[in-house]
Amino acid sequence: MPLLVDGRRVRLPQSAGDLVRAHPLLEERARLLRGQSVQQVGPQGLLYVQQRELAVTSPKDGSISILGSDDATTCHIVVLRHTGNGATCLTHCDGSDTKAEVPLIMNAIKSFSDHTQCGRLEAHLVGGFNDDRQLSQKLTHQLLSEFDRQEDDIHLVTLCVTELNDREENESHFPIIYGIAVNVKTAEIYRASFQDRGPEEELRAARALTGGPMISIYDAKIEQLRIGPYSWMPFPHVDFWLQQDDKQILENLSTSPLAEPPHFVEHIRSTLMFLKKHPSPANTLFPGNKALLYKKNEDGLWEKISSPGS
Repeated sequence: MPLLVDGRRVRLPQSAGDLVRAHPLLEERARLLRGQSVQQVGPQGLLYVQQRELAVTSPKDGSISILGSDDATTCHIVVLRHTGNGATCLTHCDGSDTKAEVPLIMNAIKSFSDHTQCGRLEAHLVGGFNDDRQLSQKLTHQLLSEFDRQEDDIHLVTLCVTELNDREENESHFPIIYGIAVNVKTAEIYRASFQDRGPEEELRAARALTGGPMISIYDAKIEQLRIGPYSWMPFPHVDFWLQQDDKQILENLSTSPLAEPPHFVEHIRSTLMFLKKHPSPANTLFPGNKALLYKKNEDGLWEKISSPGS
């Protein structure tokens, strides 16, 4: 069954702008979201989702109350929620394999409970801007098309993507919203930024930079974050890239050099250093080829727990 807005089937393909103009409620929700001030989200009760990761949980979770992600320029952050049981999935999509990723998002929500119970599936898409290479536009189109292809009715509640999330300054374009959070208990979605992107921020970023596919990182049933075991090939020419100046790194390793947040280059450098240090992670990062497991402690912060059998 199709993608719906206000109970009516969405006609695709059409741009995000045309879509909201046809549905004033959608336009109003995007306007309200853009108008919010950005909230700094602290680490307590937070599960931060990096690029090409997804996490799903529900209001029953005693450890996690907020899912969030930021640093999206051409990427889109997608929230899918079941209104009956409150199961909520947040993912950070970059267009690498949208066709495979949307079914993963759907299955993450469905695996959570009896899907036949009352309620409906609601989708929220945020991110992207009018970038020169039209990567955002392409990703918006892919996500809408793939959600429209799913068997279930999906109600599009928030669409604040590409031209709807664009601002112009000195003839350059930038996203308005770079990050969002969703409160799993109340279903509130709001503009957000995050100081703490852990645990294992560099390791998770390295997996994405080396082309790892979309993966689920959290097991809500036992309230554990599970990282790895991952493997990757040594990053090509890592020493060359580490010798380049900021301008070269921005122009070659970003999808949108002018629109990146200020810490982008530093983040790429630290990820490259990590890849240089760990060319084959199986041996150094995942002893015994076991996952790294984390749980929230009483203060709501991540704490490493020993792997089973170790």
